[in-house]
Amino acid sequence: MADRGRGGAARGGRGGGPGTRGGKGPQPTLDKPKREAILDLSKYANQRIRVKFTGGREVTGVLKGYDQLLNLVLDEVEEILQFESGSRTRSLGLVVLRGPTITLLSPVDGWEEIANPFVQQEGA
Repeated sequence: MADRGRGGAARGGRGGGPGTRGGKGPQPTLDKPKREAILDLSKYANQRIRVKFTGGREVTGVLKGYDQLLNLVLDEVEEILQFESGSRTRSLGLVVLRGPTITLLSPVDGWEEIANPFVQQEGA
């Protein structure tokens, strides 16, 4: 008990004995290949895209920039506000969107909403 807290080597204390992380372990190599981005958004540069977020918000805008984490810079942004009585848009201008909050990203050209094929028909 008198040995308590003093890093007794026989008991595996916190000492800097062999095999510890004292900077003598394997060093990371600096010649790792650069990680590829998950999506190639370069084909959507300067084109109008639609973005949906966790929580249900939805915007459309012109893609001006992006990074590996899927953070986006959009210009001429309009937020689509959904109400029970319908929807309307709100102009936001130039915005930066955080990548981790994005759930869907699609081009506006060729976008068409279809009925959900997995919803069961009423009365079936």
